[in-house]
Amino acid sequence: MGSGQVTSSVPSGPSDFQGKHVTVAGLGVSGVPAAKVLHARGAIVTVVNDGDDARAREQAAELEALGITVRLGDGATLPEGTELIVTAPGWQPDKPLFRAAGQAGVPVWGDVELAWRLRGPDAAPWLAVTGTNGKTTTVQMLASILRAAGLRTAAVGNIGVSLLDAVLGEEQYDVLAVELSSYQLHWAPSLRAHSAAVLNLAPDHLDWHGSMEAYARDKGRIYEGNKVACVYNVADKATEDLVREADVEEGCRAVGFTLGTPGPSELGVVEGILVDRAFVADRQKNAQELAEVSDVDPPAPHNIANALAAAALARAFGVPARAVRDGLRAFRPDAHRIAHVADIDGVAYVDDSKATNTHAAEASLAAYEPIVWIAGGLAKGATFDELVAKSAKRLRGAVLIGADRALIRDALARHAPEVPVVDLDRTDTEAMLQAVTEAKRLAQPGDTVLLAPACASMDMFTNYNQRGDAFAAAVRELDA
Repeated sequence: MGSGQVTSSVPSGPSDFQGKHVTVAGLGVSGVPAAKVLHARGAIVTVVNDGDDARAREQAAELEALGITVRLGDGATLPEGTELIVTAPGWQPDKPLFRAAGQAGVPVWGDVELAWRLRGPDAAPWLAVTGTNGKTTTVQMLASILRAAGLRTAAVGNIGVSLLDAVLGEEQYDVLAVELSSYQLHWAPSLRAHSAAVLNLAPDHLDWHGSMEAYARDKGRIYEGNKVACVYNVADKATEDLVREADVEEGCRAVGFTLGTPGPSELGVVEGILVDRAFVADRQKNAQELAEVSDVDPPAPHNIANALAAAALARAFGVPARAVRDGLRAFRPDAHRIAHVADIDGVAYVDDSKATNTHAAEASLAAYEPIVWIAGGLAKGATFDELVAKSAKRLRGAVLIGADRALIRDALARHAPEVPVVDLDRTDTEAMLQAVTEAKRLAQPGDTVLLAPACASMDMFTNYNQRGDAFAAAVRELDA
Protein backbone atom coordinates (compact mmCIF):
# COMPACT_ATOMS: atom_id res chain seq x y z
CA MET A 1 0.00 0.00 0.00
CA GLY A 2 1.00 3.60 -0.43
CA SER A 3 -0.01 4.73 3.05
CA GLY A 4 3.50 4.68 4.41
CA GLN A 5 5.28 6.16 1.40
CA VAL A 6 6.45 9.76 1.51
CA THR A 7 8.04 11.35 -1.52
CA SER A 8 9.90 14.63 -1.75
CA SER A 9 6.91 16.29 -3.40
CA VAL A 10 4.57 15.45 -0.53
CA PRO A 11 3.73 18.34 1.82
CA SER A 12 5.53 18.09 5.14
CA GLY A 13 4.13 21.17 6.86
CA PRO A 14 1.09 23.46 7.03
CA SER A 15 2.22 25.73 4.19
CA ASP A 16 3.42 23.13 1.68
CA PHE A 17 0.19 22.35 -0.20
CA GLN A 18 0.28 25.24 -2.66
CA GLY A 19 -0.24 23.89 -6.17
CA LYS A 20 -0.21 20.22 -5.10
CA HIS A 21 -2.71 17.90 -6.76
CA VAL A 22 -4.56 16.20 -3.90
CA THR A 23 -7.37 13.68 -4.26
CA VAL A 24 -9.80 13.41 -1.35
CA ALA A 25 -11.43 9.97 -1.18
CA GLY A 26 -14.93 10.18 0.21
CA LEU A 27 -17.28 12.96 1.22
CA GLY A 28 -18.99 12.75 4.61
CA VAL A 29 -17.87 14.03 8.00
CA SER A 30 -14.15 13.84 7.26
CA GLY A 31 -13.93 14.30 3.48
CA VAL A 32 -15.74 17.62 3.20
CA PRO A 33 -13.67 19.43 5.87
CA ALA A 34 -10.45 17.91 4.50
CA ALA A 35 -11.26 19.15 0.99
CA LYS A 36 -12.00 22.64 2.29
CA VAL A 37 -8.83 22.79 4.38
CA LEU A 38 -6.64 21.63 1.49
CA HIS A 39 -8.29 24.02 -0.96
CA ALA A 40 -7.77 26.92 1.45
CA ARG A 41 -4.06 26.08 1.52
CA GLY A 42 -3.71 26.29 -2.23
CA ALA A 43 -4.01 22.63 -3.16
CA ILE A 44 -5.69 21.62 -6.41
CA VAL A 45 -8.35 19.33 -4.94
CA THR A 46 -10.40 16.60 -6.59
CA VAL A 47 -12.93 14.70 -4.49
CA VAL A 48 -13.96 11.19 -5.56
CA ASN A 49 -16.92 9.42 -4.00
CA ASP A 50 -18.49 6.00 -4.58
CA GLY A 51 -22.03 7.18 -3.90
CA ASP A 52 -24.19 9.54 -5.95
CA ASP A 53 -27.21 10.03 -3.69
CA ALA A 54 -29.00 13.22 -2.70
CA ARG A 55 -26.74 13.86 0.30
CA ALA A 56 -23.60 13.37 -1.81
CA ARG A 57 -24.91 15.75 -4.49
CA GLU A 58 -25.67 18.36 -1.83
CA GLN A 59 -22.13 18.11 -0.43
CA ALA A 60 -20.66 18.14 -3.94
CA ALA A 61 -22.51 21.35 -4.79
CA GLU A 62 -21.13 22.99 -1.65
CA LEU A 63 -17.56 22.08 -2.62
CA GLU A 64 -17.95 22.90 -6.32
CA ALA A 65 -19.09 26.39 -5.34
CA LEU A 66 -15.62 26.84 -3.84
CA GLY A 67 -13.92 25.67 -7.04
CA ILE A 68 -13.26 22.09 -5.93
CA THR A 69 -13.75 19.31 -8.50
CA VAL A 70 -16.04 16.47 -7.36
CA ARG A 71 -16.53 13.11 -9.10
CA LEU A 72 -19.58 11.25 -7.82
CA GLY A 73 -20.08 7.55 -8.45
CA ASP A 74 -16.41 7.10 -9.33
CA GLY A 75 -14.30 6.23 -6.32
CA ALA A 76 -12.12 3.68 -8.08
CA THR A 77 -10.17 5.74 -10.62
CA LEU A 78 -7.02 7.63 -9.61
CA PRO A 79 -7.32 11.17 -11.04
CA GLU A 80 -4.48 12.07 -13.37
CA GLY A 81 -1.67 14.01 -11.74
CA THR A 82 -2.55 13.02 -8.17
CA GLU A 83 0.41 13.59 -5.82
CA LEU A 84 -1.38 12.70 -2.56
CA ILE A 85 -4.61 10.99 -1.49
CA VAL A 86 -6.41 12.00 1.71
CA THR A 87 -8.99 9.34 2.52
CA ALA A 88 -11.99 9.00 4.78
CA PRO A 89 -11.01 6.46 7.47
CA GLY A 90 -13.61 3.87 6.49
CA TRP A 91 -12.32 3.31 2.94
CA GLN A 92 -10.78 -0.16 2.87
CA PRO A 93 -7.10 -0.54 1.97
CA ASP A 94 -7.82 -3.01 -0.85
CA LYS A 95 -9.91 -0.56 -2.88
CA PRO A 96 -8.80 -0.14 -6.52
CA LEU A 97 -8.03 3.54 -5.92
CA PHE A 98 -5.40 2.65 -3.34
CA ARG A 99 -3.95 -0.17 -5.42
CA ALA A 100 -3.49 2.33 -8.24
CA ALA A 101 -1.92 4.79 -5.79
CA GLY A 102 0.53 2.16 -4.58
CA GLN A 103 1.57 1.33 -8.14
CA ALA A 104 2.08 5.04 -8.88
CA GLY A 105 4.00 5.72 -5.65
CA VAL A 106 1.30 8.10 -4.42
CA PRO A 107 1.04 8.25 -0.60
CA VAL A 108 -2.28 7.85 1.18
CA TRP A 109 -3.15 9.76 4.35
CA GLY A 110 -6.22 9.81 6.54
CA ASP A 111 -7.75 12.89 8.12
CA VAL A 112 -5.75 12.19 11.31
CA GLU A 113 -2.51 12.24 9.35
CA LEU A 114 -3.56 15.47 7.69
CA ALA A 115 -4.35 17.05 11.06
CA TRP A 116 -1.01 15.87 12.44
CA ARG A 117 0.86 17.44 9.53
CA LEU A 118 -1.07 20.70 9.79
CA ARG A 119 -0.24 21.33 13.44
CA GLY A 120 1.60 24.55 14.10
CA PRO A 121 5.03 24.73 15.75
CA ASP A 122 3.50 25.25 19.21
CA ALA A 123 0.80 22.61 18.79
CA ALA A 124 -0.64 20.83 21.81
CA PRO A 125 0.72 17.31 22.37
CA TRP A 126 -1.61 14.36 21.90
CA LEU A 127 -2.50 11.74 24.52
CA ALA A 128 -3.95 8.99 22.36
CA VAL A 129 -6.24 6.04 23.09
CA THR A 130 -7.29 3.04 21.03
CA GLY A 131 -8.64 -0.45 21.70
CA THR A 132 -11.53 -2.66 20.67
CA ASN A 133 -13.76 -1.35 23.46
CA GLY A 134 -13.76 1.50 25.97
CA LYS A 135 -12.05 4.15 23.82
CA THR A 136 -14.67 6.87 24.08
CA THR A 137 -15.21 6.48 27.82
CA THR A 138 -11.46 6.49 28.49
CA VAL A 139 -10.86 9.59 26.38
CA GLN A 140 -13.71 11.41 28.09
CA MET A 141 -12.35 10.41 31.51
CA LEU A 142 -8.91 11.59 30.45
CA ALA A 143 -10.24 14.96 29.32
CA SER A 144 -12.10 15.34 32.62
CA ILE A 145 -8.91 14.63 34.57
CA LEU A 146 -6.89 17.06 32.47
CA ARG A 147 -9.51 19.77 33.00
CA ALA A 148 -9.44 19.09 36.75
CA ALA A 149 -5.71 19.83 36.58
CA GLY A 150 -6.47 23.24 35.09
CA LEU A 151 -5.35 22.32 31.58
CA ARG A 152 -7.04 23.51 28.39
CA THR A 153 -8.07 20.34 26.62
CA ALA A 154 -10.73 18.63 24.49
CA ALA A 155 -11.76 15.05 23.73
CA VAL A 156 -11.34 14.73 19.95
CA GLY A 157 -10.86 12.30 17.08
CA ASN A 158 -13.03 9.22 16.56
CA ILE A 159 -15.21 10.48 19.41
CA GLY A 160 -16.95 12.77 16.91
CA VAL A 161 -15.03 16.03 17.31
CA SER A 162 -12.85 16.61 14.25
CA LEU A 163 -9.12 16.68 14.83
CA LEU A 164 -8.85 19.12 11.94
CA ASP A 165 -11.16 21.49 13.81
CA ALA A 166 -9.14 21.09 17.00
CA VAL A 167 -5.82 21.66 15.27
CA LEU A 168 -6.90 24.56 13.06
CA GLY A 169 -9.48 26.28 15.28
CA GLU A 170 -8.91 29.48 17.19
CA GLU A 171 -8.98 27.85 20.62
CA GLN A 172 -5.56 27.13 22.08
CA TYR A 173 -5.07 23.83 23.93
CA ASP A 174 -2.42 22.64 26.35
CA VAL A 175 -3.00 18.99 25.46
CA LEU A 176 -5.54 16.94 23.45
CA ALA A 177 -7.21 13.69 24.51
CA VAL A 178 -7.47 11.79 21.21
CA GLU A 179 -9.57 8.72 20.43
CA LEU A 180 -8.26 6.81 17.40
CA SER A 181 -9.85 3.88 15.58
CA SER A 182 -7.93 1.16 13.82
CA TYR A 183 -9.07 2.69 10.51
CA GLN A 184 -7.64 6.06 11.43
CA LEU A 185 -4.37 4.58 12.64
CA HIS A 186 -3.95 2.60 9.42
CA TRP A 187 -3.85 5.85 7.46
CA ALA A 188 -1.66 7.83 9.92
CA PRO A 189 1.96 6.84 9.16
CA SER A 190 3.73 9.78 10.83
CA LEU A 191 1.61 10.23 13.98
CA ARG A 192 3.79 10.49 17.09
CA ALA A 193 1.85 10.88 20.35
CA HIS A 194 3.23 12.16 23.65
CA SER A 195 1.86 8.98 25.27
CA ALA A 196 -0.69 6.39 24.15
CA ALA A 197 -2.78 3.48 25.40
CA VAL A 198 -4.16 0.33 23.79
CA LEU A 199 -6.96 -0.73 26.13
CA ASN A 200 -7.66 -4.22 24.78
CA LEU A 201 -7.64 -6.29 21.61
CA ALA A 202 -10.41 -8.59 20.41
CA PRO A 203 -11.53 -9.60 16.91
CA ASP A 204 -13.36 -6.68 15.29
CA HIS A 205 -13.50 -5.11 11.82
CA LEU A 206 -11.64 -8.11 10.41
CA ASP A 207 -13.46 -7.72 7.10
CA TRP A 208 -11.75 -4.32 6.77
CA HIS A 209 -8.27 -5.28 7.98
CA GLY A 210 -8.17 -8.76 6.46
CA SER A 211 -6.86 -10.57 9.56
CA MET A 212 -6.48 -10.27 13.31
CA GLU A 213 -2.76 -9.75 12.81
CA ALA A 214 -3.34 -6.78 10.51
CA TYR A 215 -5.94 -5.34 12.91
CA ALA A 216 -3.52 -5.59 15.84
CA ARG A 217 -0.70 -4.12 13.76
CA ASP A 218 -2.79 -1.06 12.95
CA LYS A 219 -3.76 -0.64 16.60
CA GLY A 220 -0.08 -0.87 17.53
CA ARG A 221 0.78 2.11 15.32
CA ILE A 222 -0.45 4.32 18.16
CA TYR A 223 2.72 3.51 20.14
CA GLU A 224 5.14 4.51 17.37
CA GLY A 225 7.35 7.39 18.46
CA ASN A 226 5.77 7.77 21.90
CA LYS A 227 7.80 10.11 24.10
CA VAL A 228 6.88 9.33 27.72
CA ALA A 229 4.65 6.29 28.19
CA CYS A 230 3.16 3.36 26.28
CA VAL A 231 0.20 2.28 28.42
CA TYR A 232 -0.96 -1.34 28.10
CA ASN A 233 -3.45 -3.73 29.73
CA VAL A 234 -1.71 -6.26 32.00
CA ALA A 235 -4.68 -8.64 31.56
CA ASP A 236 -4.39 -8.51 27.75
CA LYS A 237 -0.95 -9.74 26.73
CA ALA A 238 -1.50 -8.72 23.11
CA THR A 239 -1.39 -5.06 24.14
CA GLU A 240 1.95 -5.56 25.90
CA ASP A 241 3.30 -7.35 22.82
CA LEU A 242 2.46 -4.26 20.76
CA VAL A 243 4.51 -2.13 23.17
CA ARG A 244 7.47 -4.47 22.80
CA GLU A 245 7.29 -4.17 19.02
CA ALA A 246 7.00 -0.37 18.96
CA ASP A 247 9.83 1.98 18.00
CA VAL A 248 9.64 4.70 20.67
CA GLU A 249 11.77 7.63 21.75
CA GLU A 250 14.65 7.01 24.13
CA GLY A 251 13.38 7.00 27.71
CA CYS A 252 9.76 6.16 26.89
CA ARG A 253 8.44 3.61 29.38
CA ALA A 254 5.98 0.74 29.30
CA VAL A 255 3.27 1.34 31.91
CA GLY A 256 0.69 -1.32 32.69
CA PHE A 257 -2.75 -1.08 34.26
CA THR A 258 -4.40 -3.91 36.18
CA LEU A 259 -7.48 -4.54 38.27
CA GLY A 260 -5.20 -6.33 40.74
CA THR A 261 -2.38 -5.12 42.94
CA PRO A 262 0.07 -3.21 40.72
CA GLY A 263 3.73 -4.03 40.40
CA PRO A 264 6.40 -1.43 39.70
CA SER A 265 5.59 0.67 36.60
CA GLU A 266 1.91 -0.22 36.89
CA LEU A 267 -1.36 1.33 38.05
CA GLY A 268 -3.84 -0.90 39.83
CA VAL A 269 -6.30 -1.40 42.66
CA VAL A 270 -5.54 -2.08 46.34
CA GLU A 271 -8.43 -2.49 48.78
CA GLY A 272 -10.79 -0.29 46.79
CA ILE A 273 -8.16 2.38 46.03
CA LEU A 274 -6.74 3.21 42.58
CA VAL A 275 -2.99 3.48 43.05
CA ASP A 276 0.00 4.50 40.94
CA ARG A 277 3.34 2.67 41.10
CA ALA A 278 4.59 4.09 37.80
CA PHE A 279 4.86 7.84 38.17
CA VAL A 280 6.28 8.00 41.69
CA ALA A 281 9.72 8.26 43.20
CA ASP A 282 11.18 4.82 44.00
CA ARG A 283 8.37 2.85 42.37
CA GLN A 284 9.88 -0.38 43.74
CA LYS A 285 8.72 0.60 47.23
CA ASN A 286 6.23 3.46 46.91
CA ALA A 287 2.69 3.94 45.59
CA GLN A 288 0.51 7.02 45.21
CA GLU A 289 -3.20 6.86 46.02
CA LEU A 290 -5.20 8.38 43.15
CA ALA A 291 -8.90 7.80 43.81
CA GLU A 292 -11.38 5.36 45.25
CA VAL A 293 -13.22 2.78 43.17
CA SER A 294 -16.41 4.54 44.26
CA ASP A 295 -15.19 7.71 42.47
CA VAL A 296 -15.68 5.91 39.13
CA ASP A 297 -19.16 5.99 37.58
CA PRO A 298 -20.19 3.24 37.18
CA PRO A 299 -17.68 1.15 39.19
CA ALA A 300 -17.93 -1.90 36.91
CA PRO A 301 -14.63 -3.76 36.41
CA HIS A 302 -14.11 -2.75 32.78
CA ASN A 303 -14.87 0.86 33.66
CA ILE A 304 -12.31 0.77 36.47
CA ALA A 305 -9.83 -0.43 33.83
CA ASN A 306 -10.80 2.54 31.64
CA ALA A 307 -10.22 4.88 34.59
CA LEU A 308 -6.79 3.40 35.28
CA ALA A 309 -5.76 3.82 31.63
CA ALA A 310 -6.95 7.43 31.64
CA ALA A 311 -5.12 8.05 34.90
CA ALA A 312 -1.92 6.56 33.50
CA LEU A 313 -1.97 8.88 30.48
CA ALA A 314 -2.75 11.89 32.67
CA ARG A 315 0.06 11.01 35.07
CA ALA A 316 2.41 10.60 32.11
CA PHE A 317 1.61 14.22 31.31
CA GLY A 318 2.46 15.28 34.86
CA VAL A 319 -1.04 15.63 36.28
CA PRO A 320 -1.17 15.53 40.11
CA ALA A 321 -3.00 12.74 41.95
CA ARG A 322 -5.72 15.04 43.26
CA ALA A 323 -6.75 15.99 39.71
CA VAL A 324 -7.17 12.29 38.85
CA ARG A 325 -9.62 11.92 41.72
CA ASP A 326 -11.46 15.16 40.95
CA GLY A 327 -11.63 14.41 37.23
CA LEU A 328 -13.05 10.93 37.79
CA ARG A 329 -15.62 12.28 40.23
CA ALA A 330 -16.72 14.89 37.70
CA PHE A 331 -17.00 12.43 34.81
CA ARG A 332 -20.42 11.18 33.68
CA PRO A 333 -20.60 8.41 31.08
CA ASP A 334 -22.45 8.80 27.81
CA ALA A 335 -25.88 7.29 27.44
CA HIS A 336 -26.24 3.56 26.75
CA ARG A 337 -22.98 2.59 28.44
CA ILE A 338 -23.91 0.42 31.45
CA ALA A 339 -26.48 3.04 32.37
CA HIS A 340 -28.79 2.27 35.29
CA VAL A 341 -32.36 2.91 34.08
CA ALA A 342 -34.54 1.93 37.05
CA ASP A 343 -35.15 -0.44 39.97
CA ILE A 344 -38.51 -2.19 39.81
CA ASP A 345 -39.62 -4.69 42.44
CA GLY A 346 -36.04 -5.22 43.57
CA VAL A 347 -34.71 -5.78 40.03
CA ALA A 348 -32.19 -3.39 38.44
CA TYR A 349 -32.56 -2.55 34.74
CA VAL A 350 -29.30 -1.60 33.00
CA ASP A 351 -28.82 -0.30 29.45
CA ASP A 352 -25.53 -1.23 27.78
CA SER A 353 -26.77 -0.98 24.21
CA LYS A 354 -23.25 0.21 23.28
CA ALA A 355 -22.05 -3.38 23.84
CA THR A 356 -22.20 -4.09 20.11
CA ASN A 357 -19.64 -6.93 20.04
CA THR A 358 -18.85 -9.97 22.17
CA HIS A 359 -15.85 -8.39 23.89
CA ALA A 360 -17.91 -5.46 25.13
CA ALA A 361 -20.78 -7.73 26.19
CA GLU A 362 -18.39 -9.97 28.13
CA ALA A 363 -17.15 -6.97 30.12
CA SER A 364 -20.72 -5.87 30.78
CA LEU A 365 -21.87 -9.32 31.90
CA ALA A 366 -18.87 -9.54 34.25
CA ALA A 367 -20.15 -6.50 36.16
CA TYR A 368 -23.36 -8.10 37.49
CA GLU A 369 -24.95 -11.28 38.78
CA PRO A 370 -27.47 -12.84 38.62
CA ILE A 371 -28.48 -11.51 35.20
CA VAL A 372 -31.42 -11.77 32.88
CA TRP A 373 -29.66 -11.03 29.62
CA ILE A 374 -31.33 -9.32 26.65
CA ALA A 375 -29.16 -9.97 23.58
CA GLY A 376 -29.16 -10.26 19.81
CA GLY A 377 -29.08 -8.22 16.63
CA LEU A 378 -26.59 -8.34 13.76
CA ALA A 379 -23.67 -10.62 14.63
CA LYS A 380 -21.22 -9.14 12.06
CA GLY A 381 -19.62 -12.57 11.67
CA ALA A 382 -19.10 -13.07 15.41
CA THR A 383 -19.41 -16.35 17.29
CA PHE A 384 -20.77 -16.55 20.83
CA ASP A 385 -19.49 -19.78 22.38
CA GLU A 386 -16.66 -18.20 24.33
CA LEU A 387 -18.85 -15.36 25.59
CA VAL A 388 -21.59 -17.71 26.79
CA ALA A 389 -19.16 -20.19 28.34
CA LYS A 390 -17.51 -17.43 30.38
CA SER A 391 -20.78 -15.85 31.46
CA ALA A 392 -23.05 -18.88 31.94
CA LYS A 393 -22.81 -19.03 35.73
CA ARG A 394 -24.07 -15.43 35.98
CA LEU A 395 -27.22 -15.97 33.92
CA ARG A 396 -30.68 -16.31 35.44
CA GLY A 397 -32.20 -16.29 31.98
CA ALA A 398 -31.89 -14.85 28.48
CA VAL A 399 -34.24 -13.07 26.12
CA LEU A 400 -33.11 -13.04 22.49
CA ILE A 401 -34.11 -10.59 19.77
CA GLY A 402 -32.85 -9.66 16.32
CA ALA A 403 -31.80 -11.23 13.06
CA ASP A 404 -28.93 -13.39 14.32
CA ARG A 405 -30.38 -14.42 17.69
CA ALA A 406 -30.18 -18.11 16.70
CA LEU A 407 -26.38 -17.95 16.96
CA ILE A 408 -26.66 -16.91 20.62
CA ARG A 409 -29.48 -19.41 21.27
CA ASP A 410 -27.33 -22.25 19.95
CA ALA A 411 -24.34 -21.14 22.06
CA LEU A 412 -26.58 -21.04 25.14
CA ALA A 413 -27.83 -24.56 24.36
CA ARG A 414 -24.25 -25.81 24.16
CA HIS A 415 -22.74 -24.02 27.15
CA ALA A 416 -25.65 -23.07 29.44
CA PRO A 417 -28.41 -25.61 28.78
CA GLU A 418 -29.94 -25.02 32.21
CA VAL A 419 -30.54 -21.30 31.54
CA PRO A 420 -34.12 -20.57 30.44
CA VAL A 421 -34.22 -18.81 27.05
CA VAL A 422 -37.02 -16.79 25.48
CA ASP A 423 -36.50 -16.58 21.71
CA LEU A 424 -38.57 -13.72 20.30
CA ASP A 425 -39.13 -14.28 16.61
CA ARG A 426 -39.34 -10.55 15.91
CA THR A 427 -37.11 -7.90 14.40
CA ASP A 428 -39.52 -4.96 14.64
CA THR A 429 -38.77 -2.00 16.88
CA GLU A 430 -41.71 -2.80 19.17
CA ALA A 431 -40.12 -6.15 20.07
CA MET A 432 -38.14 -4.42 22.83
CA LEU A 433 -41.24 -3.96 25.01
CA GLN A 434 -41.97 -7.68 24.77
CA ALA A 435 -38.31 -8.46 25.53
CA VAL A 436 -38.33 -6.34 28.67
CA THR A 437 -41.69 -7.85 29.75
CA GLU A 438 -40.28 -11.37 29.34
CA ALA A 439 -37.12 -10.39 31.21
CA LYS A 440 -39.20 -9.08 34.11
CA ARG A 441 -41.01 -12.42 34.25
CA LEU A 442 -37.71 -14.31 34.51
CA ALA A 443 -36.06 -11.97 37.02
CA GLN A 444 -36.09 -12.29 40.80
CA PRO A 445 -35.39 -9.62 43.43
CA GLY A 446 -31.67 -8.86 43.48
CA ASP A 447 -31.24 -9.66 39.78
CA THR A 448 -30.16 -7.31 36.99
CA VAL A 449 -31.96 -7.19 33.65
CA LEU A 450 -29.11 -6.27 31.34
CA LEU A 451 -29.35 -5.11 27.74
CA ALA A 452 -25.89 -6.06 26.43
CA PRO A 453 -26.71 -7.24 22.91
CA ALA A 454 -23.23 -8.38 21.75
CA CYS A 455 -24.48 -7.42 18.29
CA ALA A 456 -25.00 -4.40 16.09
CA SER A 457 -28.44 -2.82 16.04
CA MET A 458 -29.21 -2.03 12.41
CA ASP A 459 -31.49 -5.02 11.83
CA MET A 460 -34.10 -3.42 14.10
CA PHE A 461 -32.95 0.10 14.95
CA THR A 462 -31.19 3.06 13.37
CA ASN A 463 -28.28 2.70 15.81
CA TYR A 464 -27.41 1.53 19.30
CA ASN A 465 -28.72 4.81 20.73
CA GLN A 466 -32.24 4.14 19.43
CA ARG A 467 -32.03 0.57 20.74
CA GLY A 468 -31.05 1.81 24.19
CA ASP A 469 -33.79 4.42 24.14
CA ALA A 470 -36.31 1.71 23.27
CA PHE A 471 -35.12 -0.37 26.22
CA ALA A 472 -35.37 2.57 28.63
CA ALA A 473 -38.86 3.45 27.33
CA ALA A 474 -39.97 -0.16 27.77
CA VAL A 475 -38.66 -0.21 31.35
CA ARG A 476 -40.50 3.01 32.14
CA GLU A 477 -43.69 1.54 30.70
CA LEU A 478 -43.33 -1.46 33.02
CA ASP A 479 -43.00 0.91 35.96
CA ALA A 480 -45.92 3.13 34.95
